[in-house]
Amino acid sequence: MTQKSILESIFKRLMRMSNTWKMAGLIFLLICLAASSAIAIDKLPDSVRDLTDLDLQELMEIKVSTVYGASKYEQELSEAPSSVSIVTSSDIERNGYRTLSDIMRSVRGFYTTYDRNYHYLGIRGISRPGDYNSRFLLLVDGHRINDSIYDTAFIGTEFPLDVDLIDRVEIVRGPSSSIYGTNAFLGVINVLTKKGGQFKGAEVSGEADSYDTYKGRLSYGNNFFNGIEALVSGSYYSSGGHHDLYFKEFDSPADNYGIAQDADTDKYYNMFTTLKFKDLSLQGAYSSRDKTIPTAPWDTEFNNAGTSTRDDVGYLDLKYEHDFENWQITSRLFYDYYQYRGTYILSGNVANKDNANGERWGADLKVVVDYFPKHRLILGGEFIDHIRQDQVTYNENPYSSYLDERRTSQNWGFYIQDEFKICDALLLNIGVRYDHYDTFGGTTNPRAALIYHPLPTTALKLVYGSAFRAPTAYELYYNDGNITAKSNPNLQPEKIDTYELIYEQYFESQLRFTASLFYNDIKDLISLEQDPSDSLNVFRNINRLETRGAELELEKQWNSGWKGLISYTLQKTENEQTGEDATNSPQHLIKGILTFPLLKDKIVASLEEHYTSKRKLLDGTKTASFFITNLTLSSHNLIRGLDLSVSIYNVFNKGYADPASEEHVQNAIEQDGRSFRLKLIYRF
Repeated sequence: MTQKSILESIFKRLMRMSNTWKMAGLIFLLICLAASSAIAIDKLPDSVRDLTDLDLQELMEIKVSTVYGASKYEQELSEAPSSVSIVTSSDIERNGYRTLSDIMRSVRGFYTTYDRNYHYLGIRGISRPGDYNSRFLLLVDGHRINDSIYDTAFIGTEFPLDVDLIDRVEIVRGPSSSIYGTNAFLGVINVLTKKGGQFKGAEVSGEADSYDTYKGRLSYGNNFFNGIEALVSGSYYSSGGHHDLYFKEFDSPADNYGIAQDADTDKYYNMFTTLKFKDLSLQGAYSSRDKTIPTAPWDTEFNNAGTSTRDDVGYLDLKYEHDFENWQITSRLFYDYYQYRGTYILSGNVANKDNANGERWGADLKVVVDYFPKHRLILGGEFIDHIRQDQVTYNENPYSSYLDERRTSQNWGFYIQDEFKICDALLLNIGVRYDHYDTFGGTTNPRAALIYHPLPTTALKLVYGSAFRAPTAYELYYNDGNITAKSNPNLQPEKIDTYELIYEQYFESQLRFTASLFYNDIKDLISLEQDPSDSLNVFRNINRLETRGAELELEKQWNSGWKGLISYTLQKTENEQTGEDATNSPQHLIKGILTFPLLKDKIVASLEEHYTSKRKLLDGTKTASFFITNLTLSSHNLIRGLDLSVSIYNVFNKGYADPASEEHVQNAIEQDGRSFRLKLIYRF
């Protein structure tokens, strides 16, 4: 049968399928045809060049990226026991990404939600409204960022690192509790920072954005003659936000006809430093972010700019790392600080204060052993002492206390992983970790991946993983004096089992194709419900979700400077008890990025397109699907030492909304229309 007749047969079958699978199949064909076209451009014989015709030296010259976060050591992407994406500093610059949320929104299978206070992250159809990103582990150079109260992975302006300091972001999909413990439930995000030597002097940047938004940064980094490498940086950001935001749910004379005035401001400052001398490094960061909330959550007064949140995040991390002949050791001692200050203006102009303070210190040790033939062993352990987990809630005037919960806790874990090269073409990666918590006891979580290389540039991965998420201090102990909510210190951890089949193909023409099938089974999901015995809200292990789906991605880079990426995700997530679709769970995600030079090496254009299908709201209705287009023009060394970029976000001013959580009157929160940014960087 010819290639043409095969395609015609597939197309006819698609036309007899449901609209959902018809769309999925057509997109699959589109990506496959795009792959064929990309290869044809490079004039490869037939549709796909037979790589068996290449000799060993030619195969070795095909560039394959590496990843650290998948196994806690550097390994080729094709040998990582998971599906991995990498976003580089060049991608960040050329696509005009302003926050980690922007970065994650561009990655296959991921999507974000914004309620005009925080940004929330979803993957493969799982993002529950109101959750604090606690099912993702967020690392900066291997240091855990998730806080001690809510276990939040900060991805918006509250993220404590300026994106200009990011060298690359490693996104590891699937459960990784087998080496990281809690929060590595749906994925691990490892942000790797630039080193002092990459700056070779001072750098200043300034940005002007829509909505009276301005940002400045000053950085200095270098390698010094005495062997010390240093980087120090500070940033300040201020946004007036929308001066007039309209919410139809408050459209009445008493609520200013639904218009919230000057209640969308956002300000932060952050500082970051890293010092390195031989095998020893010290890193520290601190950020403080204030955000006013225009949506009137938690029954607060509408059109009152006094309702706001403040998040302070800081850490110190001392690391020692040394390579011996057949093994490597890494040890870490760290301290983390988190402070949350919420002010909620209630009826009668009463200020309700919701405060949280978290502090912890800890240590971990990791050893990578290459002593045994065909085996790479990794052994490690971690201890964390949460010396402060305080939650306090009260009305300011007249004073009335609702919650004064002061806790401490400890947890520890140890793990082992073996990368066993069964033969040249077959690799087995298997590991397990045991964790113990003061609150609920112990949990054991394995991961196994069988990786087959029929060709050096082809990888087939069969992956199984189990992970857990420990209940947070907020979920365990928060209450308001049993007026509307009560605590539940008997919560158990959430559990997930994931099965995934991954196909990765690398071509010598700088072309990469990835396809995967995945299945997730989430048990004992922690959810807020109302206890019928007393009508109080309480967190309980009550839900079970099941997700199945597929992903495709094609990435191509040409020697002329053109670069293209297209990806598609199809998934379905259901509540197994009710059979209903999950909330905030788009069935289709499509992403496309095209980067191309406009003026030789001086000006580069990047066009980014995102499609998100309908998402179910809490009341059972759905948001509309939408396309968003972003365009960035950037220039490197336009004149010596000067970089310039201009970005237009939501080019066609598309109106769209994100699902809201239960604390809002709104079912969905309207998002920004068209906006602009001008950015300058000068090095001296």
